[in-house]
Amino acid sequence: MLKYIFIGLGFMFLIEGLMYFFFTNQMKNMMKSIENLNSDKIKIYATISCIIGVSLICITLKKYKMD
Repeated sequence: MLKYIFIGLGFMFLIEGLMYFFFTNQMKNMMKSIENLNSDKIKIYATISCIIGVSLICITLKKYKMD
């Protein structure tokens, strides 16, 4: 089970690194626009993202019976 966690983390870092590599200027512009957002909105977006992530993990574990 731990190997799946490491594989998932590896893919997460790979995708994030590729996004910063290929879209450097766009990421910098996005970070500047985030400064203007209300902190509560950022927390709401983060919470929604976490819920989606946990849901995907649970669905995947149930679908493929990876207990």
